Amino acid sequence: MQMAVEDHGAEIEAWADKRLQALCAADGWLNLTDRIEVPPGQHEVGTDPACPMRISAGPARLGTLDLAPDGTAALIREGTRLAFEPGPEVPPRLVIAGLLLELMTVETTRYLRVRDLLHPRRSNPPRLPRYPLSPAWRLQGEWHVFDQPKQAAIQLVGGAGSEVTLTHEARFWHDGRAVALLATHWKAGLPMFVFRDATSGAETYGASRFLIGEPQGDQILLDFNKAFSPPCAFSEHAVCPLPPRQNILPFAIRAGEMLPE
Repeated sequence: MQMAVEDHGAEIEAWADKRLQALCAADGWLNLTDRIEVPPGQHEVGTDPACPMRISAGPARLGTLDLAPDGTAALIREGTRLAFEPGPEVPPRLVIAGLLLELMTVETTRYLRVRDLLHPRRSNPPRLPRYPLSPAWRLQGEWHVFDQPKQAAIQLVGGAGSEVTLTHEARFWHDGRAVALLATHWKAGLPMFVFRDATSGAETYGASRFLIGEPQGDQILLDFNKAFSPPCAFSEHAVCPLPPRQNILPFAIRAGEMLPE
């Protein structure tokens, strides 16, 4: 799909601004301080070394985390029971004492994830270098739907795994070769591709990069100038999917985000 270079450049700059805003948001990836396994039961939480569930930010005694066997949770603080509330595409969460607490599940294990809302990285984020604009990597591909959904196992950074349902793949041509990328995840109704290419580890984040596709009927726009580093590039407490074998590409895609500083 043709687009004037000036318009394309303006679009990418606007995208990069939104990307940085999301990264610095209260639920972005710069302010994670902890990810702690939580078994069912009651656990006293706080920064005090005497707390059985010690966290890195917040008050000495935050309260008592009460996790039921069915996964519902609440924080008991000063006699008040505060429930973790689920939201669209986010784990159950609670804002309290300058912290955003989330109860996430990896496989069958539950974790308390803590975000410090006053973390200095939110106002002083790392620089996100990008390759120069590459109109050649703004591709129109075929948006192929499978006859039947397929279940697939996806590995996560850290060794765990998850199951995903595959319904589509994006097909395009590169240097005379057919390429097909599996859409393993969906964000806000749009397909997300987790991929690795010949730049991974040296010029871009080693585990993978992400790309959100833009379906248009039986076609899909893949603008690799919007490829971005996953959350685990910014925090050891994030859990990120690794690319399926099909999405490990033997060629270099020099477009989008490079290694963050």
